[in-house]
Amino acid sequence: MSNWHGHPDWQMMDSRMTMEHLGLIPFFLMVDDPRSAREQFDARYVSGWNPTTGFKLSRDHSIRYPGDPPLRPLAMCKLRDETIFFYRHAWVLVLQKDGTYEACRMD
Repeated sequence: MSNWHGHPDWQMMDSRMTMEHLGLIPFFLMVDDPRSAREQFDARYVSGWNPTTGFKLSRDHSIRYPGDPPLRPLAMCKLRDETIFFYRHAWVLVLQKDGTYEACRMD
């Protein structure tokens, strides 16, 4: 669903979050574009979508990289059957309906 000029609606999951914290990330996704979130990020983000392996996703949608503290999601949106989460340090995770996911730093 979108009410924001063709982009998915983002929900803040932390009371301190604002749209400004997301930077340009919301502009990389268009609801009328039939491509997946991964493909849209890859096409529109200057560095492309380059996932980092090794993250573990928890039931509360926190992510943890070995040796680092967990990161809780700060914002999220839906793009069809995908859920996109935004975390501190500009980490973005795309979660598929089947539970598979990829995380990429988009700073």
